Amino acid sequence: MSHARVLIDPRSAVGPVDRRLFGSFVEHLGRCVYDGLYEPGHPTADEHGFRADVVELVRELGVSTVRYPGGNFVSGYRWEDGVGPKDARPRRRDLAWHSTETNEVGLHEFASWIETVGAELMLAVNLGTRGVAEALDLLEYTNLGAGSALSDLRVAHGRTDPFDVRMWCLGNEMDGPWQLGHCSAEEYGRIASRTAKAMRQLDPRLELVVCGSSGSQMPTFGEWERTVLLHTYDDVDYISCHAYYEQREGDLGSFLASAVDMDRFIEDVVATADHVRAVTRSDKTIAISFDEWNVWYQTRFENEEKIQGLDNWPVAPRLLENVYTAADAVVVGSLLISLLNHADRVTSASLAQLVNVIAPIMTEPGGPAWRQTTFHPFALTSRWARGQALRAQVACDDYDCAAYGTVPSLDAAASYDEATGQAAVFLVNRSQDAATEVEVEMPGVGTGDVAAWTVGGADPQLTNTAQAPDRVRPVPLRAERRDDGALTLTLPPVSWTVVAVGTPA
Repeated sequence: MSHARVLIDPRSAVGPVDRRLFGSFVEHLGRCVYDGLYEPGHPTADEHGFRADVVELVRELGVSTVRYPGGNFVSGYRWEDGVGPKDARPRRRDLAWHSTETNEVGLHEFASWIETVGAELMLAVNLGTRGVAEALDLLEYTNLGAGSALSDLRVAHGRTDPFDVRMWCLGNEMDGPWQLGHCSAEEYGRIASRTAKAMRQLDPRLELVVCGSSGSQMPTFGEWERTVLLHTYDDVDYISCHAYYEQREGDLGSFLASAVDMDRFIEDVVATADHVRAVTRSDKTIAISFDEWNVWYQTRFENEEKIQGLDNWPVAPRLLENVYTAADAVVVGSLLISLLNHADRVTSASLAQLVNVIAPIMTEPGGPAWRQTTFHPFALTSRWARGQALRAQVACDDYDCAAYGTVPSLDAAASYDEATGQAAVFLVNRSQDAATEVEVEMPGVGTGDVAAWTVGGADPQLTNTAQAPDRVRPVPLRAERRDDGALTLTLPPVSWTVVAVGTPA
């Protein structure tokens, strides 16, 4: 057994834990919307066709915001197709995923669903095949009261009050050659700046996200952020980050250290943004919207037979339906630790995606919905991370991995809500063969009852299925308080753990 020490000082605050850190992402891709959220013939479907069993799981997951409708899909999307009478809506070919979009679910339906689950809608505009005028039209339709052509059209479509969407993404992954309308950083920076300025003229309250790189592995990473921000720095509030991780060639050690890469990614983008702030002499600070992140086995997708053919455009095909393991759940928990440890600059994030497509929730048509392994660390972190994120000083053993060199075997984050006295510590044990005895010192923080739960720690390859939906779930873990107030607990190998002190809000 190895040993580790974690010191949490309430005077060492990272920043407030913004509830938007616990956002998710719904794209018209595969079975995320159709046969996922929306299945009119399902036994639990409500009068609008949405599955009530999925609604309950989304509420339990604790999702705060949902980014919609893409993703790659948005770069070919005409928002007008998804409003008005359903029987008059056109069927379109979606070039991003070579599928048919029926447009049964559009802005009105999705906004109503968002209100049902108690989350905030985050909209993306199409800057791939459209531009400033279309973004303004969507904004007018969405956010203005009445008295203009498009706001009156919304009223005529049954929605008197505006949707009042505050957070908007200016396109999606425009650095990617796979993206419809892919362009250079110079081209994108100019259209993003024009669009942002125009949208703010119509609604000054907006919070705008400009596209950063679609991954730190992109050859233009860094230079893309610098160029785009030189055009848009005073026009926007956020720059996006996207990152996906997978276990490659059986290298579990590197996979468990994925958060090391996320840490570096965030810190590089922060450095670039702050450089542009200095160059532009701006007095504002750009935040990060990490609006796509997850474990995604992209190499499997790349090796799958692609949907193709002029006459082959299926509706809601099964795409990117990764089945997650206990090890995947541990990595998702560790990525949440990374986000909390950068809460001063990462103030919005979206787990991609929500249902069926690389998702924490799975469904079967006409059948059950269940929690994937990755559901649990997200739900527990959303529940317990409140107040201020606190810096955790960790002393532990190291190990070497192929992807990131020498990395710590333990990582940690913490939060403390002074108003309620609630505290939480989040821990990941990356050791593959040894439990770790951890001593957690929290002087002046968290004096209430202590409870702990762990995910993982048995067989890292265990999965949840429709037939065995609870094989991987949070298991209570013994945490003892010493006379000096410190906590001690033993973390199983390949595990993620939350230690909760006090009562959750």
